[in-house]
Amino acid sequence: MAAAFPRLPIPLLAAGSTAVWMMACSGSSRSPATPTPGGGVGAGQGGSGTASVIVAADIGMCDSPGPEATALVVDRLPGRLLLAGDIAYMHGSTENFQRCFEPSWGRFRGRWHAVPGNHEYQSPHAAPYFEYFGDAAGADGTGYYSLRVGDWHVLMLNSNVPAERGSPQWDFARRELEIERRPCTLAVWHHPLFTSGPNGPNPFMRDMFALLDAAGVDVVANGHDHLYERFARQTADGRTSERGIRQFTVGTGGARLYQPAGIAPNSEARASRFGVLRLSLEPTSFRWEFVAAPGETGDAGFELCH
Repeated sequence: MAAAFPRLPIPLLAAGSTAVWMMACSGSSRSPATPTPGGGVGAGQGGSGTASVIVAADIGMCDSPGPEATALVVDRLPGRLLLAGDIAYMHGSTENFQRCFEPSWGRFRGRWHAVPGNHEYQSPHAAPYFEYFGDAAGADGTGYYSLRVGDWHVLMLNSNVPAERGSPQWDFARRELEIERRPCTLAVWHHPLFTSGPNGPNPFMRDMFALLDAAGVDVVANGHDHLYERFARQTADGRTSERGIRQFTVGTGGARLYQPAGIAPNSEARASRFGVLRLSLEPTSFRWEFVAAPGETGDAGFELCH
């Protein structure tokens, strides 16, 4: 059973960094299933029932107190870790992984699965990243693969390589969604399509978002902008829809934080705090909690899958 954190408010930032206070409701979590990374649905079988995953991105920065602060939070949370890129700053080099990520987060080896961010690709072909994570970054070197976590289908995607309609990655995701028809699906990649952060939206992921939306995917989790953000369910063209995808940005794993550049349409919550996203994946529903260092439960909610 997950540790019980204080039910404290976390300031959720609006335009101009005006603090908006939101009281959080604690979610529930049980012992996770144990998925295995691989290139297809057959390679990542987990058990049924409720499973916990912890999502974080933008983590290992040597001159920031954030990596150790969030690692202390993760110490108290059960579940698999889904790392959404920019894991070792500034160049994703072997030295960056060993000096800036390993000392704080290396103790979670065996719990994690990863996708790369743009900083990993500042080293040629992201080779140190693939060497560091091995099969936990996918078995074939493409940087995209699938998992089963509990009853959920999880797509781990690579937003640094082509993802437009007809690309090999788009075709991979389409095949996965056709073969593995589950009530609930989560997708993880680095660059968010929608964001209130200073890096702006990333329209090169629109085709992928549209594919997932058409297939009934429930949740997308990203990083890249160093803040937490939750969006209303929406389509790839930014229209709110009860059948759309709920996107979270969790670029709060340890790198220096950003303030929002404004408020994007359909953005429902924002926070500039080190922390992680805990998802309780139930057979036909999910609960979310943004758990900020040193263990305060902030933005939280519950939703049924499509």
